[in-house]
Amino acid sequence: MPDRNLFVIGDGPDLKKIRARAGSNVKILGHQPFEKLRTYMQDARAFVFAAEEDFGIVSVEAQACGTPVVAYGRGGLTESVVDGVTGVFFNDQTVESLVAGVKRFEFESQAFDPHIIRENSERFSVARFRTRMQELVEREWDSFQSNLSQEPMRLHAKNLRRMPRSEFGLGFGPLPEPAVVS
Repeated sequence: MPDRNLFVIGDGPDLKKIRARAGSNVKILGHQPFEKLRTYMQDARAFVFAAEEDFGIVSVEAQACGTPVVAYGRGGLTESVVDGVTGVFFNDQTVESLVAGVKRFEFESQAFDPHIIRENSERFSVARFRTRMQELVEREWDSFQSNLSQEPMRLHAKNLRRMPRSEFGLGFGPLPEPAVVS
């Protein structure tokens, strides 16, 4: 797509090969400080992500900037990008499929709302993670406490005697005969 500008940010073992193959419309910027990266993401019409990743945090960062994502529709991005709402997917890791994805994005570009795209990224925020994790721990703790009150826990000292003292704690002499703790 020689009539489109593409900015490539980042580095890696294939950077020299990519530079050698890049057309005049492709600007290889290499590693950039976070502030510059964020500015490029905020100013971009779209963020292209052609790799298959388990999660792909950089696509969520682009969405946090309100930027739609054109992504390979496999892996973790299928959970962070909402097709037709926060970006579009292309099906294969081929030039033809990527071009089709970019064209689809351009055709649908008026439908993308930066506020909705940013809102989607907040599903992956640290604050939401902490809140959800705390809710989970509290729910499981309540369930554990409820189960304890319904069925007494049986702890047999004879089983503890077989454990090395370093795993059981401080050793204060022999354990008493087997007992039931309720």
